[in-house]
Amino acid sequence: MMKAINAIRMGGVDVLPLVEGGKGVAVSNGTTAGHWAAGGGAGTLSAVNADSYDADGKVIPQTYRGRTRRERHDELVDYGIKGGIAQAQRAHELSGGQGRIHMNILWEMGGAERVAQGILEGAKGLINGITCGAGMPYRLADIAAKFNVHYYPIISSGRAFGALWKRAYHKASELLGGVVYEDPWLAGGHNGLTNGEDPQKPEDPFPRVLALRKIMREFGLGETPIIMAGGVWWLEEWEHWIDNPELGPIAFQFGTRPLLTQESPIGETWKKRLLTLKEGDVFLNRFSPTGFYSSAVNNAFIGELRDRNARQAAFTSEPVGEHQAEYGVGPRKRIVYLTPSDRDRAIAWESAGFTEALRTPDSTLIFVTPDKGHEIHEDQVNCMGCLSQCRFSNWSQHTPDHTNGKKADPRSFCIQKTLQDVAHTDSAEALDNNLMFSGHNAYRFGQDPFYSNGFVPTVRQLVDRILTGR
Repeated sequence: MMKAINAIRMGGVDVLPLVEGGKGVAVSNGTTAGHWAAGGGAGTLSAVNADSYDADGKVIPQTYRGRTRRERHDELVDYGIKGGIAQAQRAHELSGGQGRIHMNILWEMGGAERVAQGILEGAKGLINGITCGAGMPYRLADIAAKFNVHYYPIISSGRAFGALWKRAYHKASELLGGVVYEDPWLAGGHNGLTNGEDPQKPEDPFPRVLALRKIMREFGLGETPIIMAGGVWWLEEWEHWIDNPELGPIAFQFGTRPLLTQESPIGETWKKRLLTLKEGDVFLNRFSPTGFYSSAVNNAFIGELRDRNARQAAFTSEPVGEHQAEYGVGPRKRIVYLTPSDRDRAIAWESAGFTEALRTPDSTLIFVTPDKGHEIHEDQVNCMGCLSQCRFSNWSQHTPDHTNGKKADPRSFCIQKTLQDVAHTDSAEALDNNLMFSGHNAYRFGQDPFYSNGFVPTVRQLVDRILTGR
């Protein structure tokens, strides 16, 4: 018999130890969060480019009219605040006062602090907790204290939490609702792999979480829940974690499974695609403009990025060492120097139609078609600062001139554009040609008997199923 799943104390109340994972750009919204909370757990709405609605209840497209990046960035923040408030209102209504409603932000998203504070101001009393990862969110505790909500930092190691605690969190210890351990090898979206960790060699999460608990106990946080995120599917597979005195109170976060529910806002084509994924279809890549690793479905979008990065050759501006072969770049054919073998490869790429040579910040050229070159340039020009700093467009919100001081990197992509498109366009073409974030367990949709014959549960049916252990 599976152990009973009992409520734990989290954020000052008793809730089921089941947390909905926040998925940005309109995928975890007030509808999914409200229904999850109504089931007794913690529902999570994403405050990353959240949708807002017109008087008829239709999603308002996020179009930008500002002439400068700064103007468009302010539009982005305004959309984010209005969307977050709309989703919080919806979640509050649907939850019926049950469970908890959390708001998820990415610390490295553009205007993160302005968006978070604007939503918490405009949705006072509707949000119980704020979850935050992607970077080192030192000021998360300050924001939580200002609005008297609990906070839940997302970290991938005990060491990272220790640094956050010593620098900032010890000042607002009473509002620390829990610590989310997001496994860097198993979770979907952006991952916290460090330079000392091998993306090809996953580590067992148990000793890593145990190490986190030991550090938390040193700080007097033995009863503060740890939320295990990444790779959780059936709770019976985690039975040795439940009521384990070594680990202390544990909750489990489900990010991938709520995608396939009736209330999930993703399109029907996306839902059907989830049922067809095979093991290995989701993998870690480093194409994101954030510079972080991320987990995504291997599709034509990822394939094009992989090929684009493979068609790459180092150059020098003067003949140096083996770089003696002249090569003309751009409309004016400005001369750079390649190795003879790289010039041969460049000529072969040109013959195959990849005639545009684009410079990268690392003194390399990548070779793309004229259409792709035009698309890359347009996307860089249209930047609205959706990240605090972006290697694709060279935007930075931290400098007076709003650039990171580097050349824009054509080896990456506009993450705002592709995530908006995949979230709001219900077609096979959109799924193939945009970024599809996913946890590594998504292949289990096709193997779990719960989803046999294409069954798509309601959020409540999913929560009830999880509580059985399977």
